[in-house]
Amino acid sequence: MVAVIVVSAFTGCKDKKNTGDIITKRPMIVVHRQIQKTGNYKQSRKVKWLGAAYTVEMTRSADASLPVIVDGDTKYYDNRITIRVLRSDGSAFFSRTFTKADFRPYIDKAYADGALVGTVLDRAEGDNLLFAASVGSPDKMSDEYVPLLMKLSRTGKITITKDTQLDTGSTEDRE
Repeated sequence: MVAVIVVSAFTGCKDKKNTGDIITKRPMIVVHRQIQKTGNYKQSRKVKWLGAAYTVEMTRSADASLPVIVDGDTKYYDNRITIRVLRSDGSAFFSRTFTKADFRPYIDKAYADGALVGTVLDRAEGDNLLFAASVGSPDKMSDEYVPLLMKLSRTGKITITKDTQLDTGSTEDRE
């Protein structure tokens, strides 16, 4: 019994090893995300219209002066899109800059907080140039948007309507 007391006396007073480990809570990392841009672009396309050659230029640029778009947890700058229709001598037949405000009467409430995503020249048809436009999620991976049609007349008047025709590649619906 004396041996047990002597052994426990030596082992009970033993110094604890210091491993150097400090146990603390991990600091919370705060990520300050920058406001994203959907990507500036410029496109130029030649088109035969009203018996003459025209060049249609479209420029999309993010605009920090417009209200910021919030999509999920990401913020985006909204866009301005400028459409210019140039005659063969380089003079401007039409030039106008569009923002989402121009399309607001034609979009649902669900997309009212979306971005002006883009425009593209569709075709020349009779006295009009037809453009496709879209307002919706600025996320490039998203397909959530409202398709719109813009019609530019030979007098320079723009008419905007909601696109109700699906582009399926079939010509059966057009006949």
